[in-house]
Amino acid sequence: MLLEPIYERDFLDCSFGFRPRRSAHQALDVLREALTGMNGGWVLDVDIRSYFDSIPHSQLHEILRRRVKDSVILRLLSKWLRAGVQADGIVTVSEDGTPQGGVISPLLSNIYLHTVLDVWFEGVVCPRLKGPAKLIRFADDFVIVFQRQEDAQRVLEVLPKRFGKYGLTIHPEKTRLVDFRHPWDIKKKPETFDFLGFTHYWGKTTKGGFCIRKKTASPKLRRSLQGIHVWCKKYRHKELAWQHQRICQKLQGHFAYYGVTGNYVSLAAFRDHALRIWRYWLNCRSRKRDGMSWKRFNSLLQTRKFHVPVARIVHPWKRHTQLCLSFQQTHVSRNRMR
Repeated sequence: MLLEPIYERDFLDCSFGFRPRRSAHQALDVLREALTGMNGGWVLDVDIRSYFDSIPHSQLHEILRRRVKDSVILRLLSKWLRAGVQADGIVTVSEDGTPQGGVISPLLSNIYLHTVLDVWFEGVVCPRLKGPAKLIRFADDFVIVFQRQEDAQRVLEVLPKRFGKYGLTIHPEKTRLVDFRHPWDIKKKPETFDFLGFTHYWGKTTKGGFCIRKKTASPKLRRSLQGIHVWCKKYRHKELAWQHQRICQKLQGHFAYYGVTGNYVSLAAFRDHALRIWRYWLNCRSRKRDGMSWKRFNSLLQTRKFHVPVARIVHPWKRHTQLCLSFQQTHVSRNRMR
């Protein structure tokens, strides 16, 4: 409650995670704006290895002391960092990282990356680039969009040194430079990349052109269905009405996040597979062959009591002009300076 108003004045528009009145869908919309403005461009997809477990306490304290002068708050933060994590009755205390599950951890991680990445990129990197670039960060997950390949290569080379200076490590296998230029510019199928649970790709329009689309990333889709499978197996002997209520909640929760424009096919596939899994485990709790046949299951779903929500788009794409305005003004002023 004390730190958030202080650091909200410092945080830049490029960060969206764990901040008031900001969401992952806003980050996705700003990313789409940047990709469209640069005609796809080059995307630097970066992965930080074990970020929350790797933050050095000494450097974090040094960054905090630049803005926080109250010794009581600083001591409280030190105690919080040394509190450790209890799992299966065993308390583990680490010399690095923020405590998993601690309510202060998201803010501390944002403060650290604000200094390590955001301020450095906007103040040091961008003025040295030949073309426009845009950083979009959600907690420790971030991508950088470049218009020029040479700019992306230079940042990719210097990024591990910058993070190593602050005790962090860039994952060499999961970090990659993606050629996301428009298909008409490169005369081949562009590469794809994942960000915030979505796979971004160039898709065909009804008029024969191309546009940037999003669909549920395959690993996220498999993980969600695996969770449905484990849950249905565990609670297969519960009352049918109780299971139906929970299944509907799970489907609605999935649609609430992944229900973006252009992702209807993945939403419908998730619903179909989830219902197949549910029917399978309902059938397994009976020794009869036709305990829960498809005919009985479908007739059950057609009743009003056991209606299952259909796939729907919850987040239609729209321009977040206030969030994109700073991005446009930055490049206008930079072009004037040149």
